Amino acid sequence: MSVLTRAWPLAAAATLLASCASVPTPAPQASAALAPSDEVFYHVFNRSLRDSDGDGHGDLQGIIDSLDYLKELGVTSILLTPLYPSAFYHNYFASDFEGIDPEYGTMEDYHRLVAEVHKRGMKIYLDQEIQYVAYDHPWYTQSLGNPASPYSDFLVWRGPGNTQPDEGPFAIVVAKHWPDLETGITTLNMESPELKAYFDRYFLSWVDPNGDGDFSDGVDGFRIDHMMDNLDERDMHTNLFAEFWRPLFDKVRAVNPQVIFIAEQSDWGYGEDFLTRGDADYVFAFPLREAIRSFDKAKIVEAIRGTANATPQGKHQLIFIENHDMNRVASDEGMTPTRLRTAAALGILLQGTPLLYYGQELGMHGVQDMRFETDEKDIGIREAFEWEAEVEAPIHANWYRDPSKSYWTDKYSQSHDGISVEEQDGDPDSLLNFYRRLLDLRTKHPALSRGSLEVMESAPELLVVERKLDGERFHLVANLSDRMVNYQGPGQADLLGGSGRALAPYDIALFKLN
Repeated sequence: MSVLTRAWPLAAAATLLASCASVPTPAPQASAALAPSDEVFYHVFNRSLRDSDGDGHGDLQGIIDSLDYLKELGVTSILLTPLYPSAFYHNYFASDFEGIDPEYGTMEDYHRLVAEVHKRGMKIYLDQEIQYVAYDHPWYTQSLGNPASPYSDFLVWRGPGNTQPDEGPFAIVVAKHWPDLETGITTLNMESPELKAYFDRYFLSWVDPNGDGDFSDGVDGFRIDHMMDNLDERDMHTNLFAEFWRPLFDKVRAVNPQVIFIAEQSDWGYGEDFLTRGDADYVFAFPLREAIRSFDKAKIVEAIRGTANATPQGKHQLIFIENHDMNRVASDEGMTPTRLRTAAALGILLQGTPLLYYGQELGMHGVQDMRFETDEKDIGIREAFEWEAEVEAPIHANWYRDPSKSYWTDKYSQSHDGISVEEQDGDPDSLLNFYRRLLDLRTKHPALSRGSLEVMESAPELLVVERKLDGERFHLVANLSDRMVNYQGPGQADLLGGSGRALAPYDIALFKLN
């Protein structure tokens, strides 16, 4: 890793934290009026979206160059994977919390990205994984064997004299990772008052970089990776909701009440505890994701109701069908173009806030390769976004190019396979344009974003849900069977462009009732 691009000094954040009661009213930012129910998230795997400088790595300028495409798609909010320097290609174990991975760019590039996002009336969210660090983090290197280090209390030590670091998540001590490297991982001391104070300042430094109370140059929210109340269920750091996460959230919200916290609930459940005791604003609708991909009516109905029951007033669920930790939906067994469209419509038009994983709108393929015992197993689900028909196009972020590795020689992306913006953009029947139609409908009709949802009585093969708000009513109808089924309910033409009330196997339609 090259010399780090350092973050701004944390002094501004410390001053702001100390005087938060007197922070001036912030200048309005372009995205401030965007309600959570109106947001549409786009989950970017930073290294894979777009390469602006020819080094093969996706970068911040590449994200800037992609914003107009995302805005036109219907996206309002960009969720980035971690930006801080890391020995790991996914950046989830920090080598230093202060800075930008130099392969992504500089802090100046980051500030320009924030400005360009906000100029378009969009929001930007940063992923933070702060329970662990890699062995090359200065907190570790300066306190290993040195109990007198000011960072000694930041980490968990098992041996006398800071000689034995604690293990990382999933009992990892030394992790093998791409490209054929090894790096140790250890756990931070989440009970340390000094560590808590550091992260209070750290989060505020992203929210208000210069401490002037104008948040237009700051981040709009955070995703908390692997959030837990009892860290890794080891009974070592317990009651973290009350003693770590909520105090942190409270301090940030005291400065900017509009900041949003998204919890990736570690158990991939409904997330009620994370929304209530953890006080996160959003969780991920993991059970609904699994149900949608099953195309099983009973499972989907159960997950719809379970998700609603777990979500208190004023809290939210991110509805998604794939992300960076699971196989691409287009590679599911038995997947067809019709099923892809139905999964897309359910992920966008059911109650909740949609989240698209980059390339999902193109039908990108990818499966985890369990033959690898390292993070290389996930490269297949993190391949370069396909802007052009040629896989070797200069803007494609083919950072994993290696003729000796199967994840390159057997990659899912192939030239002229129909799965690229270039090939789908002008085709009215493409998956990309179907996503554009879905998101346009959601924007134009508040009942599809803010409205209530009710599962209606219907034929056994049909899932029928009603969305309504202020007199506007829609029926979303999915045929979850392998035979043609006629929809007998109200409504006129299918707004999704289907042929009418006779729904083909696993097809979906949207009818406006008034």
